[in-house]
Parts: sequence; structure tokens; C-alpha cells
Amino acid sequence: MPGWQKIYEQNKDKNFEILSVAVDGQGPDVVKPYVEGTTFPTVVDTDNKLVNMFRFKVVPNGIFVDENGTIRMIKEGFKVDNSDHVKAVEQLINKEVEKVEFDDAPVRSAESDLQLQLAQTKFKLGMEYAKHGKNEEALKELDDAILLDPDNFTIRKQRWYIRYPEKFGSEIDFDWQKGQLAKEKQQEEQQRNQGLVCGPDGCFIPG
Repeated sequence: MPGWQKIYEQNKDKNFEILSVAVDGQGPDVVKPYVEGTTFPTVVDTDNKLVNMFRFKVVPNGIFVDENGTIRMIKEGFKVDNSDHVKAVEQLINKEVEKVEFDDAPVRSAESDLQLQLAQTKFKLGMEYAKHGKNEEALKELDDAILLDPDNFTIRKQRWYIRYPEKFGSEIDFDWQKGQLAKEKQQEEQQRNQGLVCGPDGCFIPG
């Protein structure tokens, strides 16, 4: 997280703190290599609680909270190499603006609340299987979860981590992730076009 560390070092004397939340069901050991060299705290959200609270579909994200606990900015897909994103944080730190809203807010697909809850139930069950080394059972639940909530990148990432562990070393292969995402999206669209039905017992093609 060298980009975040730079922002922190430049602004830590302005009543500014960073709390990094790593959304990773695999636990702290997986996260540690990515936070080496940082001097701000990082906590691990193994249950996807933050993502579910704000209905984030991708990572990373940025949330700016003032000293009174008021949220002044929420940016899904926050990037420290995006000058507009960094400028927004600096304006809030320096109290040049009261609130920041971005024009490129994501368009949500029309999943029902029940559908999203079922996706998260399957996600949690899948991660419990993974913790006990039952990868085949874990992947079944995670595959069902992503069909219920296809834009949820945090679920998709955990499937990749189990299925392709070689892609998650000390450096993240973003080009591979983009290609894999496009491939999976195409396959999933074909499954939905075939009338795939998802319910409490899993997903299947009727008939």
C-alpha cells in the first residue's frame, strides 16, 4: 500500500488518520504481505461486513469520516493513483469542501434483497468450507453466490484465490484478473440465458 502510506505521511499532522480494512475471507496471514511498510493500522474483515453494509461490488474503496463521525465521501473503486480521488481526500482533510460526491457512481443491477442475502449466506458457507480445507464444497457455494450477485468482486476474488492460488503471490496479476473476469462474465451470461435458477439448495438448470 505505498500510495496510501504516502497520503498518510503527507497529512498525518492534520488530524488525519487511516484505517485500512482488508476484505479477505482467507484471514490475516494472506493480508500481511500487502501491508508491509505501512505505519497505519489494518484490520481484516473476513465476513464481508463492510462490503455488505455499503453494498460495495469492487475493491478497493474509500470512505472519509470526519471527527464527528459524519461520512463526507464514499468512493467505490477508490484508487490512489487517480489524481481526482486523491484531490478529493486532500480537500476534505484541509476542509476546503464539506462533502465530495463523484459523478461516476456505479449503476446497480436489479437483484432483490432476498437474492443478495442468499448470495451472502452462500459466501459465508463457502468461506467456512475453505477454512477447513474443503475446497470443492467451498467452490460450489461461491459459484452459486456469484450467480446470485454477479457484480460482487469480493466473492469472485475468493473463488479465484481458491481456484488459482498461483495468481495471488506477493504481486497481484491485474491483467490476468481482467481477462478472467471477462471470460467468467460471458460464461455466466450463457448460464442465465439457459434459465438457470438459484435457490436455498443451489443453482440448477430446470428440466
